[in-house]
Amino acid sequence: MESAKSTVSNDVDKREDISKKEFASYFGYGFGQCISFGLVGSYILFFYTDILGISAAAASMIFLIARTWDAINDPMMASVMDTLHSKHGKFRPYLKYMPFFISLITIVCFLPLDGLSDTAKILFAGGTYIVWGMIYTVSDVPYWSLSTVMSQDAQQRTKLITFANMGVFAGIGLSPVVFVPLAEWLGQGDQGQGYLLATVVLMAFALPIMLNGFKNTKERVQPPKAKVKLSDAVRAVRANKPMFAVLVVFFCNVFMNITQALNVYFFTYNLGNASLMSIFGIISLASCIGFFVIPSLAKRFKKKHLLMTIVAIDIVIRIIWFSVGYSSVIVSFVFIAITMLLYTATGPLISSMLAETIEYTELKTGKRNEAVTFSGQTFTGKLSVAVAGGLTGVILTWINYSPNQDQSVATMNALFFVIALLPALGSLIRLIVMYFYSYTEDEYNDVVEKLEERKLEENPAQ
Repeated sequence: MESAKSTVSNDVDKREDISKKEFASYFGYGFGQCISFGLVGSYILFFYTDILGISAAAASMIFLIARTWDAINDPMMASVMDTLHSKHGKFRPYLKYMPFFISLITIVCFLPLDGLSDTAKILFAGGTYIVWGMIYTVSDVPYWSLSTVMSQDAQQRTKLITFANMGVFAGIGLSPVVFVPLAEWLGQGDQGQGYLLATVVLMAFALPIMLNGFKNTKERVQPPKAKVKLSDAVRAVRANKPMFAVLVVFFCNVFMNITQALNVYFFTYNLGNASLMSIFGIISLASCIGFFVIPSLAKRFKKKHLLMTIVAIDIVIRIIWFSVGYSSVIVSFVFIAITMLLYTATGPLISSMLAETIEYTELKTGKRNEAVTFSGQTFTGKLSVAVAGGLTGVILTWINYSPNQDQSVATMNALFFVIALLPALGSLIRLIVMYFYSYTEDEYNDVVEKLEERKLEENPAQ
């Protein structure tokens, strides 16, 4: 048995030759892809309500319908991905073609639609938003799944996923930094035209960066010889109990997504300057610095305990911020910076924990279902954005928000409550779920060892 373990160890070492160029390329795809996600997540509701003139209630209905479709479509698309394999690998081919589709549909989502009736605008907005979600799934699921076949070593995989999360937050953070100033400059007073042209520029910038992600990445982990069928997806989901706990934690992003969607309103009316979104974008980018310490911390502490510590601190900081108030712009941005740093640090921890459940499923079912597992993250991520978008419309109605007018004190105070304190509820839920979570690094390493032993038994010649 010791000899077998030694052989397994040597084989793993050979697979873990991941270059800095490959890490950078993997980061780049997530960065480019999330420029699109950042634009749609941060500005599509404002674009619908304040530029197209669609009511908040209609916008909420668009999000609800889109997510209902995603609940059916995303797992089906991921199940198909798990059954396919090409000369470029299992997941890399999607990185070759999807950047073109993502760039195009993101631009189409921000067409001003001048001259169309209200009904036509709602139908066009709903249709393009649904198509955007479908295309994003076909790009995002393979991207995250790729990390699980680039390496099976827990530390290397954590590092890969950390780089992926850096790309995510950098891409999302870039939008607020440049989008509003770019839209104002290009639009020359025409806000709709400015939004469209700024989107074209940003997606033209993102496209070659995404394509480089396909060029410089490699798949190293070979799937079991048993062919994956569509019916195996159901077994994989049912067998992967730890996945559901991680996805609950991931869904709690909905609380931060609500604040992301409302930030432009908070900066415009509470702090008096919509251009402060650029400073927020810079803070979002700077918060990615915390990612550099995650891999080293994950070597010393269990990811479960790291995550619990981060969300506990977040709760305390947000209570203090709400007590202080928003009268000072500088103080507000200090708290925003701290909470963003804590929030971004949770990303690689959650994604790494989700990736480790793939081997758990393989041990239980004999099949690797990377795409199905990460479709859970993609669907949950889009669901959290959509629910946030829908709730944002409800919140704006509830607090008596009036577009393009000075807001009442009561409206601004309610808006501040949502921005400062509501995400603490998400952190509290995460803290409770993680307290009962039992599938940690110890269990993962034991699963990997059992899988390697199974492979040796099935292929004794190796």
